[in-house]
Amino acid sequence: MRALCWEGVNDLRVQTVPDPVIVNPHDVILRITMSTTCGSDLHFIDGYVPSMLPGDVIGHEFMGVVEDVGPEVKKVKKGDRVVVPSFVACGDCWYCQHDLYSLCDNTNPNAELQAPLLGYPTGACFGYTHAFGGYAGSHAQYMRVPHADVGCFQVPEGLRDEQVLFLSDAAPTGYMGADFCDIKPGDIVAVWGCGGVGLMAQQSAFLLGAERVIAIDRFPERLKMARDHIGSETINYVETPDVLAVLHEMTGGRGPDACIDAVGMEAYGTGPGYLYDKAKQTLRLVTDRGQALRQAIMAVRKGGTLSILGVYGVMDKFPIGVLMNKGVTVRTAQQHGQHYLPRLLEHAVKGELDPSYLATHRFSLEDGPRAYAMFKNKEDGIVRAVFTP
Repeated sequence: MRALCWEGVNDLRVQTVPDPVIVNPHDVILRITMSTTCGSDLHFIDGYVPSMLPGDVIGHEFMGVVEDVGPEVKKVKKGDRVVVPSFVACGDCWYCQHDLYSLCDNTNPNAELQAPLLGYPTGACFGYTHAFGGYAGSHAQYMRVPHADVGCFQVPEGLRDEQVLFLSDAAPTGYMGADFCDIKPGDIVAVWGCGGVGLMAQQSAFLLGAERVIAIDRFPERLKMARDHIGSETINYVETPDVLAVLHEMTGGRGPDACIDAVGMEAYGTGPGYLYDKAKQTLRLVTDRGQALRQAIMAVRKGGTLSILGVYGVMDKFPIGVLMNKGVTVRTAQQHGQHYLPRLLEHAVKGELDPSYLATHRFSLEDGPRAYAMFKNKEDGIVRAVFTP
């Protein structure tokens, strides 16, 4: 089969690789009908997240049709149209039983790569480094999905692929980030980032009861998307560099009740602080450019909530004292998609959530390297590139 593979830093190639097969009795083989780029892919493409190997198939946000099933699979059958969260979960361990699916104890076969860095290993993620399990990803014609009864969610009739695709990762990540904020009536939520996850976090904040949502980004077309599709108020931080002063004014001097970082380690910024971060990251002295996260920490009101969705590694100048002195609650995780997908499918069926507008560009799998180059460089107003193998 054909698949998009990582061959080195900033080197993606479409290659012929072996077809996947049933390995364990709880596996299914999925024929991929649609998959998409994600901003977190750029972190290992750019070399900031290690443990990729040449030939690794990438991609973790996808849907498809079940082609083959293992003998112990009970809930899905051949021919079912399903969407699958990006993290692999067993459904039986203590973490899965507590709806912390991305922390699954049983799905990451390379736990020894993570434990020295994290203390305890997380669950596995499709197509996202060997430290996260080394599972083949979704930018392919077919893929193996372990623990199918836990990870495969049947798509209700009447929903188009484009409506469902982003329920694999962007929507549950954004929804989880808003859920972390414990939103009350009248709350104001500020979201850094208007990519796929940021836009979904904004829409989710409204679904969960926020009165106002403020989006911060630098791309006019993405800010327009936030206004037109979601109803967010917007700040372009290039045109208005003093974001903190603007948020102070917009919130009557109190600050947002909750701030969501949907940017991560490769944040763009302005001023000498950004240049300092970029220099240290270029020299691999740190992995993170943290301007967006630091700004969110400073912006959140006293006693408010900071929800971190962006992927981070090692950051310099992290203002822990600001969090402590302001009494800020910090919530963060990789997405627990198995917990949120039933709720998201219900929103989609009711017409309350339709993320299809994120699919701004379409490519064949053979054009994968060009799609990622456009995605990385934010060319032609791209928000997400969608592949149809």
